[in-house]
Amino acid sequence: MQSGYYSAAGGMVTQFNRLDVVANNLANTNTLGFKSDNVIVGDFLRLYKTARDELPLENQTVEGAQFYNRAMDRVPQITERYTDFRLGNLAKTDNTFDFALGGSGHFFVVNTPQGIRLTQDGSFKLNDDGVLVTKEGFEVLSNDGFEAKSTIRFNNEDAIVETDKNGQFYISIPGNAQLVAGSKLMIVRPETLQNLVKEGANLYKPESLEILHVSEESGLVLQGFVEKSNVNPINEMVAMIEANRLVGMYQKAMDSQMNDMNKDAVEKLSKKG
Repeated sequence: MQSGYYSAAGGMVTQFNRLDVVANNLANTNTLGFKSDNVIVGDFLRLYKTARDELPLENQTVEGAQFYNRAMDRVPQITERYTDFRLGNLAKTDNTFDFALGGSGHFFVVNTPQGIRLTQDGSFKLNDDGVLVTKEGFEVLSNDGFEAKSTIRFNNEDAIVETDKNGQFYISIPGNAQLVAGSKLMIVRPETLQNLVKEGANLYKPESLEILHVSEESGLVLQGFVEKSNVNPINEMVAMIEANRLVGMYQKAMDSQMNDMNKDAVEKLSKKG
């Protein structure tokens, strides 16, 4: 296969993959707590220009030229995919069981059929049994520990439910004028965000429970608020336009390689024959 055609085809596939990421970001612009994804596109020519002064071979040598020519034949590819965990805008809802975390890097903990997962979407509700759950029905865990998997439950008599900035619930009991401390939201901080695997339903799978540190006094819990998506629609549209234009450029390069250049080569060879 001709190297130029192969490089153009590889570059086009890379941009298709980039478009998938951009499209997913745009589709989740209004998803509460969603964190946008991004990709880094690298190629060996770019890496060579960045690090050529650090190579063991000196510039302007035959060996250096051979390395350069080999690098030129490599295609652009996605070298890194990452999630942007920056805090999204906070929106006030005044709903009792809506919660936002006023700082990045912290998560609520929920129990799913696949195990313990993390989320930053704090738009919770009560199920028929009075248990605090996510929109998908996953139980929100209290800070009693991962092994206990204790849920947060309220009774019908709990007329007043307040939460402080550390996630501590305070409820009213009939015949008692004062609020009484109840369960407490489990708020965790992973050692490194790179150890989280993004799943569906706005959930993250930790590499292991050992990397999670429970924040007893996070001071980040905001009752009656939700965190909106941190996707910037304008930036994503610009990225989509750029990727589409690159796809068109790669397509033209492939057409020129296969049609114009090959046709010219065949005609010249036939004349010599």
